[in-house]
Amino acid sequence: MEELNLFVKSIFIDNMVFAYFLGMCSYLAVSKNVKTAFGLGIAVTFMLVVTIPLNYMLNKYVLEPGALSWFDESFKDVDLSFLALIMFIAVIASATQLVEMAVEKFAPALYNSLGIFLPLIAVNCAILGGALFMQQRDFASCWTATVYGAGSGIGWLLAIVGLAAIREKIAYSNIPAALRGVGITFIITGLMGIAFMSFMGIKL
Repeated sequence: MEELNLFVKSIFIDNMVFAYFLGMCSYLAVSKNVKTAFGLGIAVTFMLVVTIPLNYMLNKYVLEPGALSWFDESFKDVDLSFLALIMFIAVIASATQLVEMAVEKFAPALYNSLGIFLPLIAVNCAILGGALFMQQRDFASCWTATVYGAGSGIGWLLAIVGLAAIREKIAYSNIPAALRGVGITFIITGLMGIAFMSFMGIKL
């Protein structure tokens, strides 16, 4: 039940976009088309599900103070936590390369439509933010970290697909010239953020 509560909370309440404003660059740039937005959302979700547990195990068994004591008792005083940020980025960058190659091979149309934003998943702050939140919250197990990654990814997916669907509809609307493009997108994002705030207080 605790994992279910964490899963729902990371989707709706601690949403990466609406609660922490993470991943906004690709969120705004790739949300003009639902199909492209969905493809990027799936890629980001996959990245979060893969990299957060990997970074959890890396942090738990290598980087934390005394984490290397499983290897030898003489390493019980070793503290490699200062390497956490760069190691998390290395894991994310490596996983991104694998995802990019897989998308290019199996979904070339999606690969072409995403363009530069697919390799930019490596620097998507939502993914690094997920790893840092995992470290900060000190989850009890790798499974809990995986559940958090899945919930955070689905939350980001819902946000970008929802915005893309609205932007497709308003393309035919009579929007004032001064608000067209990014202006109306920021307004819609703010309204969606207020809507997601209505889920605050949910506890299963």
